[in-house]
Amino acid sequence: MDEFWVFGYGSLMWNPGFEFVERSQALVYGYRRSLCVRSWVHRGTQQNPGLVLGLDRGGSCRGMAFRIGGDQWDDVIEYLRARELVTNVYLERNVTLQLEGGRSVKAVAYIVDRKHVQYGGALDAHAAARIVHEAQGQSGPNDAYVFNTLAHLEEMGIRDHWLEQVVGEVERLRAA
Repeated sequence: MDEFWVFGYGSLMWNPGFEFVERSQALVYGYRRSLCVRSWVHRGTQQNPGLVLGLDRGGSCRGMAFRIGGDQWDDVIEYLRARELVTNVYLERNVTLQLEGGRSVKAVAYIVDRKHVQYGGALDAHAAARIVHEAQGQSGPNDAYVFNTLAHLEEMGIRDHWLEQVVGEVERLRAA
């Protein structure tokens, strides 16, 4: 691999935690951003799990790609594995991204493991909103995580219609 790219679809987009030499919005086909990972620590408990983002199969996802300098490859992959593979709910995979301008590159991405006990499945916006509205973990309320994610996506000019629906449903539940 001549270049090392990393694809972020959640907090990695605005809080990568590593040095990079280039960043670009990017599109991956065959995967979608989804609240499909049951959070037992940061945004929920085992008794009342919350939901956090995973990259699940189907559709497409716009996110952020980061090109890493050659002298940083080992440090960045070590950092990412420590950050993303804590409970092994994600699988480290190489995916093809389309960068702004149309260029295609290979990138490391963390895909949800559908066989893992924390996989929450494909939920509709209403079902996801009910879980998000009620869960809270060590890092705070689950709805704060979802609202923050959507706000950051909007700042970056990235639309996620499904996540917007979830936020709308959570707002409706708050008002009820």
